[in-house]
Amino acid sequence: MRSSESLRVLGSVAVLLGASTAASRANAQQQAQGFSVERLYTSAPGAGWFVMDDLTQRRGLGGTMALTTGYARDPLRVTDGTTHLPVVSDQAFTELGLAATYDRWRLHLDLDMPLTVRGRSGVVGGYRFTAPYVELGSHPDTLTDARIGVDGRLLGEPRSPFRLGVSAQLFVPEGTIQGSRADYTTDGTVRAMFRGLFAGDVGLLTYAGQLGVHVRPLDDAPTPGSPRGSELLFGAAAGPRFLLGGGGTALVVGPEVYGQTAFQSFFGKDTTGLEGLLSARAEGTAEDGEQVRVKLGMGGGLDQHFGAPEWRIVVGVEIFDHGNDRDRDTVTDRKDACPDVPGIRTKDPKTNGCPPGFTP
Repeated sequence: MRSSESLRVLGSVAVLLGASTAASRANAQQQAQGFSVERLYTSAPGAGWFVMDDLTQRRGLGGTMALTTGYARDPLRVTDGTTHLPVVSDQAFTELGLAATYDRWRLHLDLDMPLTVRGRSGVVGGYRFTAPYVELGSHPDTLTDARIGVDGRLLGEPRSPFRLGVSAQLFVPEGTIQGSRADYTTDGTVRAMFRGLFAGDVGLLTYAGQLGVHVRPLDDAPTPGSPRGSELLFGAAAGPRFLLGGGGTALVVGPEVYGQTAFQSFFGKDTTGLEGLLSARAEGTAEDGEQVRVKLGMGGGLDQHFGAPEWRIVVGVEIFDHGNDRDRDTVTDRKDACPDVPGIRTKDPKTNGCPPGFTP
């Protein structure tokens, strides 16, 4: 009996010790807070490429309305070398963009709405990750961070061999109202991007690129897969541009490669994301009037870390109107009877935009 009682006592002690150890480990686990996982920083409405900017703003007043929709598979997989967890396995979004252009400058507003954000919960490296759950019908996050930006072409003309420009964007968090970091749709802080842009057209080849800084206050080190503060942005795109249908439509097909790396661990394995996107777009080429641009892109992570997805697909439709004004007299070429000579506005279409005293 004594032996049996002793074994029962020892067994009870072992169970208590095991439970205590498990509880201690559970208490030691830290909760990951979440952040904006999206790494497809789309270009401004009317900028041509999905990510790069072709810097083709024209003289005169113009505008663009754009609708972009995309889906990414496994944009956030975290690992400690042993456990691999798809914290965000599915992410779909739609984005509405509005832009106004005048001469070389563009002012734009972009509003993102997540359609689906799902994943798996688990523990990696002592951190507990809770899967996001955003569904448009049942658990919507109506808006994520709004983006306000201004872009300008400093050098070159719309189709010159080399163009140089700058861009500044401000991300204003909507998470404090409707979303949350736990949904992996926002950092919950104001962010900014400053980029140098270049582009050009040489024969059939059209190209564009960028180099800049993402001012990102959020630093969740050492949580696996999390932001590490401000980042370097880089990217380039190139492809042939073919004129179709008598020159009224252009088709551009080519790859875009883009990424980011945290300054705290410059080009480190877990702090650098690299993605490629093969894109095609058909766009109107008229100098004046309403035009349509349709875009399709497919690709994925070339180095699937730091928010680069396994694969993604993106579709975009834009309606744009640029009132070209070669002589800069505020009368667009479409309505200017003297498009190459500065003039004045008149009610007569035969003299509108022509110098005083002009006789048709």
